[in-house]
Amino acid sequence: MPELLQFCVSGLTVGAVYALVALGFTIIYNASDVVNFAQGEFVMIGGMTTVFVAAAGVPLPLAALVAIAVAMGIGLLLHRLAIEPARGASAVTLIIITIGASIFLRGLAQVVFDKQFHSLPSFSGDTPIAFGGAAILPQSFWVLGGAAVIVVLLWAFFNRTLLGKAVLATAANRLAARLVGINTSFVVGLSFVLSAAIGAVAGILVTPITLTSYDVGTLLALKGFAAAMLGGMGNPLGAVVGGLTVGLLEAFGAGYISSTYKDAIAFIVILAVLFVMPGGLFGKASVERV
Repeated sequence: MPELLQFCVSGLTVGAVYALVALGFTIIYNASDVVNFAQGEFVMIGGMTTVFVAAAGVPLPLAALVAIAVAMGIGLLLHRLAIEPARGASAVTLIIITIGASIFLRGLAQVVFDKQFHSLPSFSGDTPIAFGGAAILPQSFWVLGGAAVIVVLLWAFFNRTLLGKAVLATAANRLAARLVGINTSFVVGLSFVLSAAIGAVAGILVTPITLTSYDVGTLLALKGFAAAMLGGMGNPLGAVVGGLTVGLLEAFGAGYISSTYKDAIAFIVILAVLFVMPGGLFGKASVERV
């Protein structure tokens, strides 16, 4: 029982990060139909920027805010300089653009930062909390709590603010939203900024546990994409459920089978979704008239 609980806590912790990455995929996909494979780089930027800004003597909370602002600025630049000029291009072209942006950001991170692994101090100390025979790191509560707060804030933004409803309207029908006066270009840019901020927060929260480096974004993007696919691409609730599920599957696979295959779990999930349920757990069947 303690072993099972330990795997559950570990899986939920890493799954919460995958859920935040999947939420970033979902927000951008809903607003622009773009699958942004540079989403994982926002997680890297959040973690690495916080590490180096804090190392320069800036207090950790302020360093985290600086990192989030940097990620948001890069997200906006990605939209303005790469996605907006290619408006109207095919989905494959846009995906290639985001992959190219990911490679560029990864290379830039090598130059601006370095190639070493870095960590942040835990926000509430490193003394594990004993619960049911399992040892839970205090930082795990920060990760899970932070993810929960972000989900609640996103729900409030989309359902209780005029700007959030404009994003939902753009996601539902971009042409109709444009006809009623919504600046859809601004909305799409906002979706990139929001997803970048979410990714940066995820990177800041998880760095004290898993470390960070210039190249952590690639694997996180793939696992976040697997989570979004499992939950149903474009469904925010599905992104959260998918992320937690992938995290649990990964933890149980590493614990009961072999840690060698831990990173393969996400790819197995992608293949399973494509073959068994292409719409995901919460995806809706679509009908295209020809």
